[in-house]
Amino acid sequence: MIPLRYPLALLGIAVALAIPLAILLGGEGASGSAFRGSVPPAGIKAPAFALRDQRGRRVTDADLRGRAAVISFLDTRCREQCPIIAAQIGRGLALLPESERRDVVALAITVDPKHDSRRAALAFLRRRGVERSLRFLIGSLAQLEPVWRAFSVMPVAGDADIHSAPVRIFDRKGEWVSTLSAGVDLTPANLAHDLHEAL
Repeated sequence: MIPLRYPLALLGIAVALAIPLAILLGGEGASGSAFRGSVPPAGIKAPAFALRDQRGRRVTDADLRGRAAVISFLDTRCREQCPIIAAQIGRGLALLPESERRDVVALAITVDPKHDSRRAALAFLRRRGVERSLRFLIGSLAQLEPVWRAFSVMPVAGDADIHSAPVRIFDRKGEWVSTLSAGVDLTPANLAHDLHEAL
């Protein structure tokens, strides 16, 4: 059951349910979009946030300005989707030419602040081979709750390994343009393609 304090999580669920339909309608989706992931309603911008990464460096939404961004929502203890997502992001970024890679920001925002410390985040990234390409953002519950609400994602509930795990692409203007999902359309090639389009 989705907690009442996260009513916007329903939007994320609705988008996720639209993915199979988009795939059935063809690689470009029903709208004829150039993106391979599911395309959200137009005009949704990346919300404001300010968190610290695995090395203690401050990261804010201002760091995304003028660059394309891939933003995921992970937890370091996850043994199912999160390791796959992190690895696919790393491989997808590696497919981009260096000239484009410099203009892309890759972030993972924790959905489990109780367990995701800087040390745990760094170890997770090292195990997946993405320490240099993906920044893992952490913070306190008080810092993260408004971020989750703004992004319409559901965090880890208790000890269950269940949470929202979209991989969202934002363009240079900060607009959300595509969502890829593990086990559906998240592949290195699709990620690189959608980031290229976002640039």
